[in-house]
Amino acid sequence: MRKCSLDDAETRIGPAAIKRPLTDPLGIENAALNYYELAPGDAFGFGYHRHADQEEVFYVQRGTVTFETEAGSVTVSADEAVRFGPGEWQVGRNEGEERVVALAMGAPRDAGETEMRRECPDCGERTPNRIEFADDREALVTLCADCGAETGRFT
Repeated sequence: MRKCSLDDAETRIGPAAIKRPLTDPLGIENAALNYYELAPGDAFGFGYHRHADQEEVFYVQRGTVTFETEAGSVTVSADEAVRFGPGEWQVGRNEGEERVVALAMGAPRDAGETEMRRECPDCGERTPNRIEFADDREALVTLCADCGAETGRFT
């Protein structure tokens, strides 16, 4: 048995106000577990994405999350959960005014290949993107894989 407090997990830079990976502090071997707090406008992911080999489950403890999916928008409220199978495109955002508190679980632990798309201002459409550290290493940036334009900056 292993037990941890949220304080045992470091906050990661990203599109969420708070992301605390709990996988390593709990010694989880076959799945990934993350704690999130999304301020209004925040998202779970860096963009519209899919994991080739991983299913994801999101449990919303407080607030409401709107997931963009291939089938349209799906709203998940407090005390509800949603599952995305391997290969399903999605991104969850807090489009409300209340802070969201949620857990995200992925299995297997290693997501394998992740495909991500974001709106590129230079290309004028949603394009494949990659994530890199900014030159100052104080932020993560998303870059259009087609033209290299910066499509997002996360601190």
